[in-house]
Amino acid sequence: MSATWYECKVKYRKVVETGAQKVVTEPYLVDAVSYTEAESRINEEMSAYISEEFKITNIKVANYAEIHPFENSDRWFKSKVALVAYDEESGKERKTNMYLLVQANDVKEAYDNTVSVMKDTMGDYTIPTITESPIMDVFPYFSGDEEELENVEKFNKIKESTLEDLEAEEKEFSEETI
Repeated sequence: MSATWYECKVKYRKVVETGAQKVVTEPYLVDAVSYTEAESRINEEMSAYISEEFKITNIKVANYAEIHPFENSDRWFKSKVALVAYDEESGKERKTNMYLLVQANDVKEAYDNTVSVMKDTMGDYTIPTITESPIMDVFPYFSGDEEELENVEKFNKIKESTLEDLEAEEKEFSEETI
């Protein structure tokens, strides 16, 4: 299942560099399955960072095909990638645009990170634009329960095994213990 990213604008009082308080509205991204869950998740995430009141002023589906965080980077950049396909019927090149959100420290690094993300792409592509995004932070969904994943994998393995496999394992085990 692919992630749906929601851009949530949050309005709150922020202490700026001069020490004064200023009301700001900043966009954040959350991974959610619905607007309702996006609202709930952004409330939960922002409560950890903002001690005062805040207001969610807007929630919309973001048009990012993929999100790529990179270590030691503090800003987000929107990379427009044009996938180039050759239409054999008309004999013309056709471009399909997609947008990636990549983390980097500057535009050059964002370009390099975009190229590294696209390195396994089979078709031709170009990167027509890279712009700094106003996105302040990205909150992907993570249950935090690694044991849960292991249990699901064990369950699926058991479910896929047939009764004959279980009987063969049981017979092998009983022969080993005798």
